[in-house]
Amino acid sequence: MLLPRLLTISVGLPALIVLIHLGGMTFSLFTIIVSFLCLYEYEILLSLAKRPVQNLSCVILGSFLAVNQVLGGSASFGVFAAMAIILLREMSSSAVRYSLDRAALTLFGVLWLGLFPPYIALIRGLNSNGERLTFLLFVSIWAMDSAAYAAGRLLGRHKLSVLSPKKTWEGAIAGSLTALGVAYGFYYFYPAQMSLVKALGVGIIISVAGQLSDLAESMIKRALGAKDSGALLPGHGGILDRFDSFFLAAPAVYYWLILK
Repeated sequence: MLLPRLLTISVGLPALIVLIHLGGMTFSLFTIIVSFLCLYEYEILLSLAKRPVQNLSCVILGSFLAVNQVLGGSASFGVFAAMAIILLREMSSSAVRYSLDRAALTLFGVLWLGLFPPYIALIRGLNSNGERLTFLLFVSIWAMDSAAYAAGRLLGRHKLSVLSPKKTWEGAIAGSLTALGVAYGFYYFYPAQMSLVKALGVGIIISVAGQLSDLAESMIKRALGAKDSGALLPGHGGILDRFDSFFLAAPAVYYWLILK
């Protein structure tokens, strides 16, 4: 498993660095594709677990929300339109028995995976510092995840949640401290671009929201009896597995950064 992981990193990491550097519509398109692939993996997981879902509506409406977010459209309008279409499809369906489950699971996927990933692109487009702020987001989350995994393996004794039996409090604390350390490092090297309070706030938000977001994806996989969300990234699972920590962290960091 180590070789596929290294090969994926050796190709994916340079490509991601270039995309973040380019910014603009190129990076925005990347986040839309991430949303699309996550939505596709989500509806495939539900289908394989024989759970009711509007497959096409989930992918199409979620992708519409992602595009709407990136282009600066009204999030309220997008959510309203998605909910209306999902309900209209249920009203016209002859399969009444699981209509509530199907509508709820479809709407959850549309909102979770269509609305939130594009905030990564919104952070990139914030201001002239958007590139560095985006790198801060990625480095903080990846460092946090790596530290949590390593500390959990070496020191973990107390289970964090039944949603993910391998995660421990020791790992969560190590991950949180690492996220704070990365955020402080950003302030140390770029004090003119972010105050200490702002930087530490980013670290705290990522440590909490990032790990909660990770647990949410674990909840989905555990409920559906899946180990990975997919196999698109050799050695790493699916796109949903690689970006799960961003879904709550990116919006939370974005709104923290735009606070005056």
